[in-house]
Amino acid sequence: MQIEIANSILDIPADSWDNLNGDGNPFTSYAFLSALEESGSIGGKTGWVPRYLLMRDNRGILAGALPMYEKHHSWGEYVFDWAWANAWQQCGLAYYPKLIIAVPFSPVSGHRFLVAAENDREKTIQHLQSAAVDYAKKESYSSLHCLFPTHHECELLQQHGLLIRHDVQFHWKNNDYQDFRGFLATMNSRKRKKISRERRRVSEIGVEFKIINGTSLTASHMEEMYDFYLSTIMAHGSQAYLSKNFFLLLAERLAGNIVLIEAHYQGEVIAAALNIRHGAILYGRYWGCKEEYHSLHFETCYYQAIDYCISNALSCFEGGAQGEHKLSRGFLPVITCSAHWMEDQRLTSAISDFLSREKAHVAHYQQLLSERSPYRNDANSS
Repeated sequence: MQIEIANSILDIPADSWDNLNGDGNPFTSYAFLSALEESGSIGGKTGWVPRYLLMRDNRGILAGALPMYEKHHSWGEYVFDWAWANAWQQCGLAYYPKLIIAVPFSPVSGHRFLVAAENDREKTIQHLQSAAVDYAKKESYSSLHCLFPTHHECELLQQHGLLIRHDVQFHWKNNDYQDFRGFLATMNSRKRKKISRERRRVSEIGVEFKIINGTSLTASHMEEMYDFYLSTIMAHGSQAYLSKNFFLLLAERLAGNIVLIEAHYQGEVIAAALNIRHGAILYGRYWGCKEEYHSLHFETCYYQAIDYCISNALSCFEGGAQGEHKLSRGFLPVITCSAHWMEDQRLTSAISDFLSREKAHVAHYQQLLSERSPYRNDANSS
């Protein structure tokens, strides 16, 4: 096997990369990753420097790859390690640059180790992981982090010495509901009334919703979605990672995966939520509005998406990172994981101890949340 580092995904043939992306996940597709690069959302001075790790067989054909990046900060990762960076600094060490294996700006779990179908997956993962650590050592990176891999990948990485970190997200599961009313019927009385009241407030204003995807999606839709994205960024005083061109490239390359939900009021689009579909799973990504209306966020981002999942027999809706407020709206806590390697063994020991205690805390937190399930007891047991 031959290992090489590509400093741009544009140096890799699209079909060779997508041949490794066996399940067709849009977030690890050539279309998505190249759109990030071509739009300037990563690369340059963004602090996200592409370092794609490629593994070729003896014929020179790609056998495996990692979406890997050199990072000069910790923004846009959703696995928060600012305290670790401070610890490094207090010890007189440099935490940045570091290496991460991840999908930029996407707290979405999935395969991070891309392997050709004809290869032994577990052996190839082992080779890729070893190659990534060797590269981190050779280039004197402080650490290597694999963010939001599958649980199986985390188990394999743990077997090879990486430290595992747990966190909680909130996902909605479709229990073969026939319609939204059927979903509401499984909720306890208090939560059912709350959701019904929120939906009624939006409908009584006169807001109507339209779902746009596939060939119906145009550049104008995505330009407007970008403006909504910026409105949310500005409202939270955050940094806009993504450029307008990224949204336009998504429309060109992944229109079949995009589910755009628009809120219309008096002939004007007043809010929108951009979701990305992969098979039977819908992922909520970006949202924004021109004006604030009571419960408009919940209707646009959650209830319309749940309605879509039920109507199209999707099994799961992942509404994004964090958000305890999702619990009362039918989302349940799910454990996500990440894997970490540190160059300095002294800090490895401290981080290992911290993660052991944090894991117990996360498990307890998930249990407490589960005990506050919004579903009726008989619905929970079924």
